[in-house]
Amino acid sequence: MIKKPEAFLPLCRREAEERGWDRPDFVYVTGDAYVDHPSFGVAIISRVLEDAGFRVAILSQPDYKSAEAFREYGRPRLGFLVTGGNIDSMVAHYTAAKRKRSYDFYSPGGKMGLRPDRATIVYCNRIREAYGDVPIIIGGLEASLRRLAHYDYWSDKVRRSILVDSRADILTYGMGENILRRIAELLDRGVPVKKIRDVRGTVYMCSREDTVHYPVAAAFDYDVIKEDKVEYAKAFALQYKENDSVRGRAVLEYYGDKMIVQNPPMPPLERDELDRVYSLPYMRTYHPSYESDGGVPAITEVRFSITHNRGCFGGCNFCALAFHQGRTVRSRSAESVIEEAKLLTTFPDFKGYINDVGGPTANFRYPACKKQLTDGVCANRKCLAPTPCKNLEVDHSEYTKLLGDIAKLDRVKRVFVRSGVRFDYVMADKDESFFRTLVRDHVSGQLKVAPEHCSAHVLSAMGKPDFSVYKKFRKRFFELTRECGKEQYMVPYLMSSHPGSTLTDALELALELKENGYSPEQVQDFYPTPGTASTVMFYTGIDPFTGKKIYVADYEEKQLQRALLQWGRPENRDKVRTALKRLGREDLIGFSASCLVKPERADGYRKDKKVDGHGSTAKNKSTVQNPPKKKLTGSKKPAGWAKSKPKNGGKGTGKNVGKRGGKK
Repeated sequence: MIKKPEAFLPLCRREAEERGWDRPDFVYVTGDAYVDHPSFGVAIISRVLEDAGFRVAILSQPDYKSAEAFREYGRPRLGFLVTGGNIDSMVAHYTAAKRKRSYDFYSPGGKMGLRPDRATIVYCNRIREAYGDVPIIIGGLEASLRRLAHYDYWSDKVRRSILVDSRADILTYGMGENILRRIAELLDRGVPVKKIRDVRGTVYMCSREDTVHYPVAAAFDYDVIKEDKVEYAKAFALQYKENDSVRGRAVLEYYGDKMIVQNPPMPPLERDELDRVYSLPYMRTYHPSYESDGGVPAITEVRFSITHNRGCFGGCNFCALAFHQGRTVRSRSAESVIEEAKLLTTFPDFKGYINDVGGPTANFRYPACKKQLTDGVCANRKCLAPTPCKNLEVDHSEYTKLLGDIAKLDRVKRVFVRSGVRFDYVMADKDESFFRTLVRDHVSGQLKVAPEHCSAHVLSAMGKPDFSVYKKFRKRFFELTRECGKEQYMVPYLMSSHPGSTLTDALELALELKENGYSPEQVQDFYPTPGTASTVMFYTGIDPFTGKKIYVADYEEKQLQRALLQWGRPENRDKVRTALKRLGREDLIGFSASCLVKPERADGYRKDKKVDGHGSTAKNKSTVQNPPKKKLTGSKKPAGWAKSKPKNGGKGTGKNVGKRGGKK
């Protein structure tokens, strides 16, 4: 049963005193605004600790220019918890082109500048200024993905473990409920923070001569891996393989006479534990103090969404989920999810729509195979790519029923799946019931999927299935949509300049898009962030899993690759022509329907004014798979990227408004 909320946790000293607290057990410092919703890590951890009997006060986006703001509650009884926020602070602040963002979804009113760059490090150092040797435990995505030496895209170098630069005592990585509950219990019993060294899912620093509690997989010297790209790639590959709670071992890094110890991961929460976490009394919105600023934008997408699972065995190389949540999937019970759905229907602003029942990958409910429960995830292969493992167990039946049961609740009009489905897992299911149900009942006009590219070797570098799988899925999606008498769309996520992608590969994808009448408004440039194999490829030019060299485009070529995928934009035409000339494909510069761009002399585009037709500077609104305006010369009629048309005059529901915004 979901507990009824009573109040937000204290956000200032006055609110703590109103509870009768002389001081909190923990002060939780975060780079985000305080949103008490189970989609936010701070909300979950603070409520879990509260449930365990600890007093937790929130210090949200403190003034980091001095230590004074960190004295808001006085010295906490047990220590400080510190996180940069729901996402890495550098990703929150900068685009893939390293340009400053203008909007922060996790700050009041979307205002920028309320947290510093490298927030976890800055906050911890201010706490040390304020209180000296007070225990500091860091966690969240920023700490988790930077727990060992890591390539930092923004400074273009291999940085030390964030534990070194932050001067914290313990780093927690992965999903932290059981980790922090255990640390809190030990601190409460009087165990010194420097003696807490056996908790799984933690990283600590000690003398190089100290004994390590767990078996050790390997040790690396920071002074070596920061200079030697081959050794750095080897270090990452080993860390990735050991990131398993069943068979994982400790990993060490040397820093002079000191040593960083990464203990093996904490086992994932099982179903009953997840149910308890999501039953806690969250207020499910932002703190009322933000109302005058217009609230916190990040709540919009999750207000009426439900997380039903954790972990992902998809294993995309550009995604940090494998390094953070892990590759073993766990899910909540149907009863727990339905209880949450019932709660959402009682909110005054509920309009009848559950926006999502998802997670990292919406259509996963169980581990990929039973072997993972006893032996852990396979160290040297992926579950789905390049082809599904023979041991993969594909079953959508429980998820299908869960969606249907939620849809039957009073006041619920529709239940949508918006967090994205793994299309190759759908196609591996011999029972088409889920696919049919998804298309008929749970698509809000648009279905998000992630083919990412069409080139075979680029997809291999990404850890994605062959493009033929996506084409089969796409074809069947529109067939089923037409059978339902609906007009629905597909929003494909595309990525340019991923390691392995050449200008030739970008052109291959551009021609695929052109042939099928799709002109994407948004394309995601590959963004090298800590904790991903693709980032290692970008920095080293080496595939860490094979040891083989891999092509990495330079900055200029990255711009050309992206321009090719968005050839229809007027501002991209010069780059498109440059790319085509480089490739010796001047045949694609011309006036025929098969060409990507007009010759420069006939362009008609002027930056200082709009012109009609091909030279229009009006923003292209097409982000979904729409049909071409006229038949493409010399090509077959598109059979997949186009929107579906309803049979027998069925009423269409899709709108051409999709945007690239997925996590993968």
